[in-house]
Amino acid sequence: MDKIATGWFSEINDVLWNGQCMSLKVEKILFQEKSKYQDVCVFQSVAYGKVLTLDGVIQCTERDEFSYQEMISFLPLNSHPNPEKVLIIGGGDGGVSREVVKHPLVKQVVQCEIDETVIEVCKKYLPFMAAGFEHPKLKLHIGCGAEFMRNHQGEFDVIITDSSDPIGPAEALFKEEYYQQMSRALKPNGLLCTQGECMWLHLDLIKNMKKFCNTIFPVVDYASTSVPTYPSGQIGFIMCSKNKDTSFRDPATKFSEEDCRQMTLRYYNSRVHAAAFVLPQFAKEALES
Repeated sequence: MDKIATGWFSEINDVLWNGQCMSLKVEKILFQEKSKYQDVCVFQSVAYGKVLTLDGVIQCTERDEFSYQEMISFLPLNSHPNPEKVLIIGGGDGGVSREVVKHPLVKQVVQCEIDETVIEVCKKYLPFMAAGFEHPKLKLHIGCGAEFMRNHQGEFDVIITDSSDPIGPAEALFKEEYYQQMSRALKPNGLLCTQGECMWLHLDLIKNMKKFCNTIFPVVDYASTSVPTYPSGQIGFIMCSKNKDTSFRDPATKFSEEDCRQMTLRYYNSRVHAAAFVLPQFAKEALES
């Protein structure tokens, strides 16, 4: 609440993005409470609709959330030839599950979210995102994703980790051990996609993650999308596959224009998929070195 002053929310974080912040004008605070794990806040903004923040960091806004949700979902799903069983770690706002259940080849989705408060708040205040929780393909598990994976090894075609930034409860999700756990939970030809931070702010972190991922998986890549309300307007995805023949840049499934319309996609399409892996020269050189 101390980040909302004189009617403005300012995303000030000296650890993750020192010297800059995103500010949104607030119409009304809809919910604010400290859960078991983090501070949860939902407010109505003037320019971006409803906004969810966790520990003072924007997680999603009504205006631009679809770009992130669609890309973190369909980049991996369309890179796998038959993504029947999918595991989502995190994603308590429901946006990823909303997109994953749309995919015609997906038969079963398991979602692990540690903070039940986030789920309940989003069902009430962000129902346009939380709709996926009600889908018959989805089975929701409240608890630690890493612990769940230890008990479900070799089960999943695709794992998607929709995490907050690497401080607080999500810090462990950016470590080598977590990627090893995901590898063990995947089937022999499985692949994964995780929230991969911003190339403008966290390039050293991305380089380190890509480096240790290369010791675990034969195919590793980094993709990018545009989200105006994320720091610097960009967020990336770490993509890893246990199948040496996986080509993330040439997806196994290519949606037609009619497919995109039927699934009500507003950002993702096959050309955007391919373009997501085209990086500016400074990032390309850093991640290829």
